[in-house]
Amino acid sequence: MDSIKNTNIAKFDISPKTTALLIIDMQNDVMNIVPPGIQVIPVIKRVLETCRSKSIPVIHKIRIQRSDGIDVEKFRVEIFKQKPYLVDGTPGAQIVPELKPAKGEFQVKGARFSGFFQTDMQLVLTRLGVKKLVICGVQTPNCIRSTVTDAIGYDYDVILLKDATAAQTQQVHEANLFDMNNMGITIISTDEFLSLIA
Repeated sequence: MDSIKNTNIAKFDISPKTTALLIIDMQNDVMNIVPPGIQVIPVIKRVLETCRSKSIPVIHKIRIQRSDGIDVEKFRVEIFKQKPYLVDGTPGAQIVPELKPAKGEFQVKGARFSGFFQTDMQLVLTRLGVKKLVICGVQTPNCIRSTVTDAIGYDYDVILLKDATAAQTQQVHEANLFDMNNMGITIISTDEFLSLIA
């Protein structure tokens, strides 16, 4: 991603009092829909374990659909009818075992792309005193981008971990990273982020 400007990450103060890690849609069914998501599991696990060790709050955003599909996006209704996915209470809706939430970590459930849309995300972040969100997960053009857009709309500082995020293709992933960088999102690697909290 040479086209993304190299942000001066030294200016970021990553404090457990004002920062949260937001992991988006790392669920069993999603790994079937977006296979490259499997490749970022170990990367996210590394970030997750480090944030836990530094007492940085962790929020797992989970995509959940009703069994009748009434809450699925209109353009996906027929797809859902043929093969339901992320149905509440099914194994497919569960977070992948490697990233299973620990005691005290938050789970925010939603039926649409953005983690803020008709969820209690904003309530949780406000109560935690969060000002800065570190985001990873899948997939880049949909749930990642929608959540990022809403987060900056609420005036959060957003750091997106480019190698802990995935889309169905690398081309789509990189195009969306380019756009989000131009929106003012700080896009860095996992190594760069971990160097800030080492």
